[in-house]
Amino acid sequence: MKKDIIKPIKRLSFRDEVYLALKKAIVMLELQPEQRLNDKELAEEFGISRTPVREALKRLEDEGLVESIPGSVTRVAPLKLEEAKHAFTVVAVLHSLAARLAVPLLKESDIEELEFSNKTLLLSVEKKDIIKAIEADELFHNIFLDVAGNPEIIRALERSIPKIHRLEISQFTSVKGLKSVEQHKQIIEACKNKDGETTARLVEENWLSLGELLTQQTD
Repeated sequence: MKKDIIKPIKRLSFRDEVYLALKKAIVMLELQPEQRLNDKELAEEFGISRTPVREALKRLEDEGLVESIPGSVTRVAPLKLEEAKHAFTVVAVLHSLAARLAVPLLKESDIEELEFSNKTLLLSVEKKDIIKAIEADELFHNIFLDVAGNPEIIRALERSIPKIHRLEISQFTSVKGLKSVEQHKQIIEACKNKDGETTARLVEENWLSLGELLTQQTD
């Protein structure tokens, strides 16, 4: 058997496991905005030492999901309207670029995946299942990211997307979800026509309109 067929499985470090667990809890609002985070208590809950917890919290702070306040208080970052507006602008442009790059490369199976994910989004919105709706929407846009094959776009999105998901969960309504479903249908039609410029424009508008709806409600 060739040595390069089977390779050792890399296990996540405690720091990475804690980081992923806390990040998910923050995005899903299981840890509420402005909730205090005590590294000693978290370490006890995870059953590990405080060092990997502190490292995970520092990484989350660098990403804007956790903040430290003078006086040794560490807490979940509050939902910030201006920060969310800026994040939506960046995400809209990056997803638009991914769509422009992807359209010439889309296969029939990709179009089918776009349609499937949009149907899933519709069903999730009708059932008021916000988590499934966000996952379906993410799947829809990730098809363009996957086909575009540009890792730099994905890296650039990693910092902003969690902030957007957190705001989506806090401000979700079926009206916003249904609007996205209709916009996605237009995007799919442009993809079928191999119209990269129109697809890119519609994708950008999709993200910007969602951002406007979400941030308006928090004004």
